[in-house]
Amino acid sequence: MRKNSSTNALNEKQLKASCGMAYALNIVGGRWKPAILCRLIYKTMRYGELKKSIEGISERMLVAQLRELEKAQIIERVVYPEVPPRVEYKLSALGQSMRPMLRAMSDWGNMHRETVELVSLG
Repeated sequence: MRKNSSTNALNEKQLKASCGMAYALNIVGGRWKPAILCRLIYKTMRYGELKKSIEGISERMLVAQLRELEKAQIIERVVYPEVPPRVEYKLSALGQSMRPMLRAMSDWGNMHRETVELVSLG
């Protein structure tokens, strides 16, 4: 954990405050959040479904990433009062508003990957 007063932390805070793209990438960026959002964009999922569908993610990391997305109000955690307890995750209204951006990022990423692979093969 770095100090909030470090130069790096202050630069990050300034960048997020002045650049909407940096702010958005901070929310959806990282190794696992895109994988989580990619699944929740299509359907509501239970915790176990998410865990099984994302190869290589640990339980600890999945829980941490879900909490961060929930704190940012991008996803909602719905707990059903049943035995055994059932918990589902879905995009919130704010998360739903990200659909066009997430799809555009996915399309661009696929295009870029194919372009770079073609160039490296040629």
